[in-house]
Amino acid sequence: MENNIDVFLGLDVGKTNHWACALTRDGKKLWNKTLPNDEQRLVALYDKLAGYGNILVVVDQPATIGALAVAVAQHLGIAVAYLPGLTMRRVADLHPGNAKTDERDAYIIAETARTMPHTLRALQVCDQEEATLVMLTGFDLDLSRQITATKNRIRGLYTQIHPPLEKILGPWLDHEAVLEVIATYPTPTALAKAGTTKIATLLKKHGARRHQAWATIITQALDKQSVTVVGTDAAGLVLPHLARQLIALNAQRVDVAREVEKIVADHPLYPVLTSMPGVAVRTAAIIIAETSGKTFKNSAALASYAGLAPQTRQSGTSIRSERVSHAGNKRLKRALFLSAFASIRTDPTSRAYYNKKRSQGKRHNQALIALAHRRLTVLHAMIRDGSLYDTWAVSSFVDSLFVDQAATAS
Repeated sequence: MENNIDVFLGLDVGKTNHWACALTRDGKKLWNKTLPNDEQRLVALYDKLAGYGNILVVVDQPATIGALAVAVAQHLGIAVAYLPGLTMRRVADLHPGNAKTDERDAYIIAETARTMPHTLRALQVCDQEEATLVMLTGFDLDLSRQITATKNRIRGLYTQIHPPLEKILGPWLDHEAVLEVIATYPTPTALAKAGTTKIATLLKKHGARRHQAWATIITQALDKQSVTVVGTDAAGLVLPHLARQLIALNAQRVDVAREVEKIVADHPLYPVLTSMPGVAVRTAAIIIAETSGKTFKNSAALASYAGLAPQTRQSGTSIRSERVSHAGNKRLKRALFLSAFASIRTDPTSRAYYNKKRSQGKRHNQALIALAHRRLTVLHAMIRDGSLYDTWAVSSFVDSLFVDQAATAS
């Protein structure tokens, strides 16, 4: 943070009202009251405090309920930062008292900004396209979770009423044609009555190329169970709704992906990010959305933000273990983890690093986390320099980086 700040305004943001605490450089309180989440009231407070000098507005949640307070401050040319939640909790332990109140939290935010500015993260003005990406990628994640939950519900019902049928239909739930079959003939009885010909016709109508083979496999599965389980009729009422819901959710996700691709394709970082194996449109969009408006002084700061930085547990001269933090940006961490998983299939460099970690005794997920951390280090350098991914350069860069870090630590 800059050294020319005269007023540190901590906002413990809320849906309807924030609690605002303003401190001078010497810790004197200028303001300590509730503040409605309203543009006019925000402007009035910012203008009032501007009479004391340069202001730094610090929030604990820069998005959602804190978005308006941040936007108004940035519109007025006021510096804005945010205090990460984990840091906030740790700093709160340094202050007397255990009560958690909005007033106390606002004071802690302001006091931390005043006395420990290195703990803050800068917030820059995002352009309209990056703000759109943030919203669309968040919605895409919500849709993904709903799709998974709906699939699990369908598979759960078939496991209950007809396990052999679930083994066939369960893996095919990504196909709209199969969902149309479930919506039209939801129960084993309905499928048996329809027969192979009608099932094949319906599958063909909705684009299944192997319609005849799939229809035959479905009807053969029916022969593996003759008993009708109690609850089958009830499942027959629920399954069509779930199938239609899944079709609609998949269509919505396709629409969102189309809009995301339009925005990401025009972003200057798109060719840089997607040059790395395992990074496609959706991953690139999440990286841009989750890091836009934020500054990271080095790759370690970015890894910490993403929750990929290892934490050492040490007592005396013994190092017990290194583990990955459970803190950090979970959306970014998940995207980088899945990207690392995809890369070991197509990128020899990533595969070699993964195999190296496995040979060191790390489990599959641990090796992938280590790989994700390594790849994020490379991505930081690529973004910083505007350079594309190069296998030989990446190997040389990462090896020299970790050698330098080891020398510094010793």
